[in-house]
Amino acid sequence: MRIDKMLKEDWEQVRQVYLEGIATGNATFQREAPSWEVWDNDHLDECRIVVRSGAEVLGWAALTPTSNRCVYAGVAEVSIYVGQKSAGKGIGSALLKSLIEKSEQSGFWTLQSGVFPENIPSMKLHKKYGFKEVGRRERIGKMDDVWRDVILLERRSDDGRFE
Repeated sequence: MRIDKMLKEDWEQVRQVYLEGIATGNATFQREAPSWEVWDNDHLDECRIVVRSGAEVLGWAALTPTSNRCVYAGVAEVSIYVGQKSAGKGIGSALLKSLIEKSEQSGFWTLQSGVFPENIPSMKLHKKYGFKEVGRRERIGKMDDVWRDVILLERRSDDGRFE
């Protein structure tokens, strides 16, 4: 198992892992995976990673900017997905740890994540790496005609460069 930069050639496997997350109903409000072009445009190039076993992508993580305003240049939102057959094997931990390191090397001081409260593994993973619950967006969106809440999590870098 190794962590690598995500490449365009990884997209089909990344997309498949994303679709598995979508199918759970507890990972995202998205109903389908976007095209590579849309996904590529939305996610920051310097912070896109995959976990590989040989040629197989087992999971991925990436950042999206939270705003295009310059004062928020160091704030990004986390996306992290692990394939169903790889769940519970430490892949999420390896991805999030590496993503945090890459984010700090790239000048990010705050990472945010929005997680459905029902997604207990994701909540535990984020908290393990220093994310704190900062709020709850109640009834923020509907899925299958059911209102869903989202827990807002935030991690501030403890890197001295950002004080």
